[in-house]
Amino acid sequence: MLVGLGLGPGNPELLTLRAVRLLKEADTVFVPGRIAADLVAPYRESVMLDFPMTGDEDRIRACLEANAEKIAPVAKTGLAVFGILGDPNFFSTFSRLTAILAERHPGIACRTEPGISAITAFASAADVPLAGSFIVSDGNKDPSALIRLKARHPQKIVSDLRREGYREFVLVERMFFSDMKVYRNDEIPEKTDYMSVLYAGR
Repeated sequence: MLVGLGLGPGNPELLTLRAVRLLKEADTVFVPGRIAADLVAPYRESVMLDFPMTGDEDRIRACLEANAEKIAPVAKTGLAVFGILGDPNFFSTFSRLTAILAERHPGIACRTEPGISAITAFASAADVPLAGSFIVSDGNKDPSALIRLKARHPQKIVSDLRREGYREFVLVERMFFSDMKVYRNDEIPEKTDYMSVLYAGR
């Protein structure tokens, strides 16, 4: 198995307890650069992989393929952990890496463990309370996804969002509690718990 592990915004005290446990349990820990390696170092050694900062898609693809081949032997027989700054599901290379692994080694299971993202870290660092709706963007004027908090009546929300062009829906109820439930598309219930988050993708 390969686990994409969020290491937080760069301060070693902002690693989660789960992150520390997984770093210690892993057969091999891979990291994309020196900052991540330094965060991991108090708990174990890591293998640094090359992820070039470039707009050359051919070079990026070649590096991703090479990195997938380094990770695959560990992930096939044990636990490979890929430690990433921030969160592995927010603007990270992890999804591209797992897509290549799925092509070349379809039997390898992949999952993610959250870390403190730049979004929540920014609110603390800047002392900016985010109490209402806000937009997170990478500069693209046409957002590809929307996240709705406190989705108490998700079917109605989904119906409204379909009219806006959204087509993929995932609802997570009571996430990371023992009774967590995940609903997708046609499974989404009419009513749900206050602690529910709905994802909508175009």
